[in-house]
Amino acid sequence: MAKKVKKRHIKQTKKVRVSPFSIYWEKKNYHFLALGIIVIIVGFYMLSVGAWNSFSSLVIAPILLVAGYVLIFPLSIFYRKKNKKELTQDSNVAAGKS
Repeated sequence: MAKKVKKRHIKQTKKVRVSPFSIYWEKKNYHFLALGIIVIIVGFYMLSVGAWNSFSSLVIAPILLVAGYVLIFPLSIFYRKKNKKELTQDSNVAAGKS
């Protein structure tokens, strides 16, 4: 005869996965990212409108594209709000205190 095997009841906890971006990215970073995407879309739209030698294709579109790729995207990545602890540490370092 087969023996009855007791089943162990293991209490399983629900694992909460935290996004790695939640440490560094805040709501403001996502706003800058969305602004960069919008500026780049508008830049490509201005590039496609009109003749190839129009003012919007030669002046406005490149300015918008450079601003989007070189200024706004890096700003969305590197922007980080300083905490009060960091502000006091920075002021102590600047004053020469250790």
